[in-house]
Amino acid sequence: MTAATPNTQLPDGALTRLEHYPVTFFAIGMGLLGLTLALRGAERAWDLTLPLSEIALVVSSLLMAVVAAGYLAKTIHMPSAVVAEWHHPVKIAFFPAISISTILLGTALLPLFPVAAAAIWLIGVSVQGGLSLAVIGSWISHRPFQTPHLSPAWFIPAVGNVLVPVAGVELGYVDLSWLFFSAGLVFWLVLLTLVMNRLVFHDPLPGRLVPTLTILIAPPAIAYVAWSHLVPDPGPFGQILLSLSYVFFLIVVTQAQRFRKIPFALSWWALSFPVAALSIASFVHAGETGSAAYRGLGTLVLVLLVAIIALLLVRTGKAIARKEICLPE
Repeated sequence: MTAATPNTQLPDGALTRLEHYPVTFFAIGMGLLGLTLALRGAERAWDLTLPLSEIALVVSSLLMAVVAAGYLAKTIHMPSAVVAEWHHPVKIAFFPAISISTILLGTALLPLFPVAAAAIWLIGVSVQGGLSLAVIGSWISHRPFQTPHLSPAWFIPAVGNVLVPVAGVELGYVDLSWLFFSAGLVFWLVLLTLVMNRLVFHDPLPGRLVPTLTILIAPPAIAYVAWSHLVPDPGPFGQILLSLSYVFFLIVVTQAQRFRKIPFALSWWALSFPVAALSIASFVHAGETGSAAYRGLGTLVLVLLVAIIALLLVRTGKAIARKEICLPE
């Protein structure tokens, strides 16, 4: 039995794939838009005139539109499959990737099309607020979550909240930016304790979730960027956030050999946005302090990010060509 009554306008094969079209596809938009902002940071840091970030923005926007169209089709033709994904103890954490991608798109468009960017950003923030409350409400309800369900993917709602000030302050939504930043920071600290407990004292992450270890990098990196927008001088607290980003990056590097032992899945896209966040944070810090060392670190991380995204695009393309995506689990 399918998850919903089929729409006869679609062939059975298409319906089957649509039913298993995962919300994790939105991680692609997060990664590519993160690359866009990292390239923009590099252009500013090195005073480059090459329109690399604009090219990346066009490609990112197009791919994000394709991903969004696919999930919208699933919502229309297979609404109960979306409901089932929402009630999945692991996949529910990926739903805020939808709003995060939207916020990132608004942030990336802001220097070029401020009016459109503001509208897109407001939509993203509204959805982010609703999804964050819904996800956290689900976590603390009577639903029987177990320790194996916990993974670094649970940081995704917190990441979306601390992302808000990056464009929000410039758009004039200062109080709203503080609200989201405060909520994101507190829940990151709470979840960090839970996730570290799970990683240290319980069974290892299953293969498909191993790439989500990289998400450990994202909250402090994005929090640093947001903090630098909220206050005139990031100061010691900002330095702590940035330093924690590099600490978690090094921790992830120690686990890199585990990545080679697992087959490709869409969860591999979890590698991209956190690395982009670290590159962006490094460039922002270089601009704040005039540090050539952090400008160099940001560039090195950006080179790694480009390599990661190139590999992910190739592997995703091959998986789609071989029809290894959107299959029953």
